[in-house]
Amino acid sequence: MSITRLVKPIFLPRIKTIDTYAKEVEGIQMKVLRRLLTKAQNTEWGRRYNFRSVDTYEQFAAQCPLSNYDDLKSHIDRMRHGERDVLWPGRVDWYAKSSGTTSDKSKFIPVSRQGLKDTHYAGSFDCVALYLHNHPESRVFDGRALVLGGSHAPNYNVKHSLVGDLSAILIENMNPLANLVRVPSKKTALLADFEEKRDRIARDAMHRNVTNLSGVPSWMLSVLDHILEISGKTSVDELWPNIEVFWHGGVAFTPYREQYHRIIRSPRMHYMETYNASEGFFGIQSDPTDSAMLLMIDYGVFFEFIPMSELDSPQPTVVPLWGVKPGQNYAMVISTSSGLWRYLIGDTVRFTQTEPYKFVITGRTKCFINAFGEELVVDNAEQGLAKACAATGAEVLEYTAAPVFMDEEGHCRHQWLVEFAKAPADPSAFAALLDEALQNINSDYEAKRFKNITLQPLELIQARSGLFTDWLKSKGKLGGQHKVPRLGNDRKIIEELLAMN
Repeated sequence: MSITRLVKPIFLPRIKTIDTYAKEVEGIQMKVLRRLLTKAQNTEWGRRYNFRSVDTYEQFAAQCPLSNYDDLKSHIDRMRHGERDVLWPGRVDWYAKSSGTTSDKSKFIPVSRQGLKDTHYAGSFDCVALYLHNHPESRVFDGRALVLGGSHAPNYNVKHSLVGDLSAILIENMNPLANLVRVPSKKTALLADFEEKRDRIARDAMHRNVTNLSGVPSWMLSVLDHILEISGKTSVDELWPNIEVFWHGGVAFTPYREQYHRIIRSPRMHYMETYNASEGFFGIQSDPTDSAMLLMIDYGVFFEFIPMSELDSPQPTVVPLWGVKPGQNYAMVISTSSGLWRYLIGDTVRFTQTEPYKFVITGRTKCFINAFGEELVVDNAEQGLAKACAATGAEVLEYTAAPVFMDEEGHCRHQWLVEFAKAPADPSAFAALLDEALQNINSDYEAKRFKNITLQPLELIQARSGLFTDWLKSKGKLGGQHKVPRLGNDRKIIEELLAMN
């Protein structure tokens, strides 16, 4: 008897609830907001901004200010030392460590027990529910799940309190029954040394019947390549013939897609994008034919959005979910069941539709190039690289880009440092194709490139093999959920990389 067939009925009721997203968005989101405010009304933050008196969204927006990490840092540090009822009721024991994409400075994002349950684990459950709905023939539970995670460490000297990668916190608190269907062991999964962890995972997993993968595409690819190396196999499905799905997130999948197709050749293999950040679980790719993700609106997260054109305004327009318009770039603002209140998460999104609300991640509020008015975002970069790769047969492993403000000849341009998994036969042609694609995708970039008046053609520099991994290792960011900053509006990161190239 198939185990998948036995457990499938547990997941089916969620599909009916998710179907209500299309017509009941305001009611669902207001129910979430009222639940959060009621729960937190007696916290220090709730008393300061009088959560008890809030009845409408407009009141909430008027009484509670927008916040970023610097605004909450001192409160979070007190929580980390064991103080109760600060941003969320009770004591919060877990903190997801995140450096963001443009700073070496660590952030410690509170993860409450409630947040684990009604947001992070709820998202994991719905990933399976939507996958089984779309693929009723699945036998995903008839084998093991290869789950990549980071590591954690004690938080100050507070008993039972931990700080580390979100993935490590999720593994640490996972239902023990999950160990029966997961590989590697919990001990291996939480190792801090990624290279040792990768080798242990490979030697353990290669002898299992792995049917599904979960993790960040870049680090999972490193593990799979190592497994193929030590097993002597040429493809992953030769080793695991029943593999069928990879739930991925953390970084855009576009640069890695062809590499996965090359090492997993099974026509039954599926890829499903998720948006699970340290701050919360926000989206799931609900339709295999549509790369946009469904915004999950009944978790412990209330959503607001700021048009990117107003982000630096002293009084920006802020709209609830039911006030957004498709096709516009927004900075995302969240209030969560872990005590983040009207918090600018730093990610930017664009909605592709409403009824239900589906979106794509377009980048980071601090990860873009706008040195000359070109407003180049990560989504533009991903699309441009994909077109250049498709035309040349190249495969990109990692990349970053930054402006050259003025060279010795007085010229300005964008400089791209790219590590190829499969280099183009003619790098100059690749650079020209990328430049042309960016002009077609982004009208502001096209205007600045007009007749080379403001911007010269972009410059492509090929990175040596392993450069980005070495850079991450030098920062103590190997493995886990760490990622390479894709775009920078200054040259700090690219200069560090060039010095190592």
